[in-house]
Amino acid sequence: MNYKRAFGLVLIVAGIAFSVVSTIHGQSQGGDWTIHRSDIPGKVEFSLMDSRAGRHFHYSSDWPANEFSGLDFAKAGRQEVHFTIARDAGKFECEGYLNNGEGAGLFHFLADPKYPQEMKSLGFEGIDADKQLAMAIHDISLKFVREIKSKNLHGLDTDKLIAFKIHGVTPEFIEGIRAAGLNASDSDKLIAFRIHGVSPAFVSEIRAAGLNLSDSDKFIAFRIHGVSPEMIRSLKQAGYTPDADKLIAMRIHGATPEWVEELKKEGYDHLELDKLIAFRIHGVSPEFIGQLQKLGYSHPAPDQLVAMRIHGVTPDFITHLQSRGMKNLTIDQLVSLRIHGID
Repeated sequence: MNYKRAFGLVLIVAGIAFSVVSTIHGQSQGGDWTIHRSDIPGKVEFSLMDSRAGRHFHYSSDWPANEFSGLDFAKAGRQEVHFTIARDAGKFECEGYLNNGEGAGLFHFLADPKYPQEMKSLGFEGIDADKQLAMAIHDISLKFVREIKSKNLHGLDTDKLIAFKIHGVTPEFIEGIRAAGLNASDSDKLIAFRIHGVSPAFVSEIRAAGLNLSDSDKFIAFRIHGVSPEMIRSLKQAGYTPDADKLIAMRIHGATPEWVEELKKEGYDHLELDKLIAFRIHGVSPEFIGQLQKLGYSHPAPDQLVAMRIHGVTPDFITHLQSRGMKNLTIDQLVSLRIHGID
């Protein structure tokens, strides 16, 4: 997977979301806001938007209720409100109404003129009005920037800082991933970790399951395809020592531990993992094996089973031949007949 391309798409979407903002009162930007109750204790669902002609901007997330200076969410009934949300990149001056903890109104964003200069001194440039609004919305504080910069990451720039906040790449997350044994220094990889759920706990659990894996791409592939610590432990208990590539292939093709157990009941235990994967690719199932046994073919070799599926030697084909008096044909003879089109 091209993670840099995937990250580029994230930035394009973010760019579209923040590219159009209105200019109000000189250097201020603004639009509409709404507040709704949140399922998260201590937070409210706060939305900022501007949908006027030619403008398409909408952001919604759960914000800490204590950031809304001047608002009393506990007050019952309808009330006119004026409140401020202050962040390093600027502050949101809001007015409107609140009715039993929910409401709407207008906001003006007042950018802090010192913020771009302070960010430049930290090595992050290219902060225009739209980007500064985005950095205020996502609360990219100078403290957060300093802490992230201290992690000595590759490919870190202003846009990555925004993506870090969007996807939850925190200093604590980076430390946790490194403590779990991954040398996490690539900004794009860290974003991919968060997108796909590669957490410090997941890395530790994979290692505890007996797979001493250090390739970060493999961890991402594990999460994409559903390779779990439970799967690894189950295969090890069955006597297998799977590597990362075979685990991914097994998940892609559906060779689950449960399916492996079903094959064992048909007499196929301790097959090589490559054979198990080939069985799934070509459709050699416990049901197929059981049907062959009823027709007199007890426990064919794995390669014979694969050849039968590849060339279309089905139970119906065998039954048809037997009805014409061709009984006692070997599997090799059956495959040869199909290859030469004799039915």
